[in-house]
Amino acid sequence: MPFPDIDPIAFAIGPFAVRWYALGYLVGTGLGAAYGYLLLANSRLWLKGEPPFKADDIWDFAFWTMLSIVLGGRIGYVLFYNLAFYLANPGQILNTLDGGMSYHGGMLGLMLAVVLFTRAKGNGNWLSGLDLIAAVSIIGIFLVRIANFINAELYGAPTTLPWGVIFPTDPEQLPRHPSQLYEAALEGLLLFLVIRVFTHVFYSLRRPGLVAGIFGIGYGLSRIAVEFVRLPDAQLGYLYGGWLTMGMLLSLPMVIGGIALVTYAATRKQNILRA
Repeated sequence: MPFPDIDPIAFAIGPFAVRWYALGYLVGTGLGAAYGYLLLANSRLWLKGEPPFKADDIWDFAFWTMLSIVLGGRIGYVLFYNLAFYLANPGQILNTLDGGMSYHGGMLGLMLAVVLFTRAKGNGNWLSGLDLIAAVSIIGIFLVRIANFINAELYGAPTTLPWGVIFPTDPEQLPRHPSQLYEAALEGLLLFLVIRVFTHVFYSLRRPGLVAGIFGIGYGLSRIAVEFVRLPDAQLGYLYGGWLTMGMLLSLPMVIGGIALVTYAATRKQNILRA
């Protein structure tokens, strides 16, 4: 399949250009905040009818979200993916024009932000805050993965499958797995639907930590699966045996932590409201 003719720049006003990648973060945060408002406003979804913080506060938290994702994502990339380069070139740490964002770093920053925000403005139940983020952050994940595809970056290994894509940035010009779309489908669309069932059918937000645990397991397993066909970062390569990647290593703690949260939430005695 030839790569679709999509300009990475969504629109430009004079010298100011807005890329689809940036829009993925901005629109993902906006839609996530709107969806979060609906979840917070529905008291029937939460333990004892108490969400982690008031619905109106979600717009303040949206600012915290953008700041924590950008800072956490950049710091994570520096530490996990290219530390030697940035130690030798510290002036490049703040230069994000050439890309360089780590999902796992951004998620750690977001988790810290929601814990602090919930304690400052909410009921102090930070596990419920993590559940909220787990339910809404998938929207941003989906949009950013689509933007990765538009940027023709983070593509996969060569393939003979009929949906292989020839990316314009690939020096070898071989059909490759569109791993960005795999991640958008698994980490985005499918995981959103699964968590939606748990929040609105099984009322899992009434068990603090359960939705966050499901997210950790779902995202971690999805990312590990796609990493088998996604090319690793050039400066790292495979860490072992021609298959183990940094993305796998960073996703494994998410799966383990997710299992621990699900176990804790499912076995802890608590007052669950009836529908």
